[in-house]
Amino acid sequence: MEIRPLIDSHAHLDGEDFVEDLPEVLARAKDAGVEAIVNIGATDQFDGALRTLKLADSQELGTEVPELWCSIGIHPHDAKIASDKSRLIELSQHPKVRAIGETGLDFFKEWSPKEDQYRWFRLQIEIAHERQLPLIIHSREAGAECLKVLQEMEAEKVGGVFHCFAEDATFAVKLREMNFLVSFPGILTFPKAKAVQEAAKEIPLEQIMVETDAPYLAPVPFRGKRCESAFVRNTALTLAEIKGISFEEVAKQTTATAKKFYKIP
Repeated sequence: MEIRPLIDSHAHLDGEDFVEDLPEVLARAKDAGVEAIVNIGATDQFDGALRTLKLADSQELGTEVPELWCSIGIHPHDAKIASDKSRLIELSQHPKVRAIGETGLDFFKEWSPKEDQYRWFRLQIEIAHERQLPLIIHSREAGAECLKVLQEMEAEKVGGVFHCFAEDATFAVKLREMNFLVSFPGILTFPKAKAVQEAAKEIPLEQIMVETDAPYLAPVPFRGKRCESAFVRNTALTLAEIKGISFEEVAKQTTATAKKFYKIP
């Protein structure tokens, strides 16, 4: 039976967790029906972007792996570094880059001062406008604050996605009015994640993408282990169960949404 294709809309495969076995990880993703992966180049200051672009260009991974696309940005955790808009714009010119981010605000860990997070967040929205690329938003205990900045800077003109969505369905309505999607990682499968599951049940399927955020947030039954892109299938299966629809419908719609959002051929 043909496996319905999926897209892992948000992963971090360029880091140390995958140095030893990335080709095998990608092969397992392909076997699980993952046809494309969007790798997020926004960790370790600018190093994550550089690693991600190298990964997207790699010819050593073979042909029997998912197609790799990417984003570039500066994560809120790294926002204390000096602004360098020109460098991000230069990196965003790579043909595999399909979004800016992840960027946003993280008031839970607050590894960078709030004023620095706001500075880099606004700068990356400016770049998204200039490059006409959508935004990938990281928001932790800062949903209202992120939304206010996005509204002030007319981010609806480029659109975006709140990755690892943790707000309620009412918040998602506000996002939909601004041309923003949501995406769910393996948290959706956690037995105690009732609020996230309730939101997923109410949010229209057309507004949803699925992701792994690999190597983080592995879904049940892999919880506690390193997450990898093949596991996006488990999240999609859970989403189908929550919504009371078929896995095929979830896979078809989330894949179509991700292709449209990231302009994947």
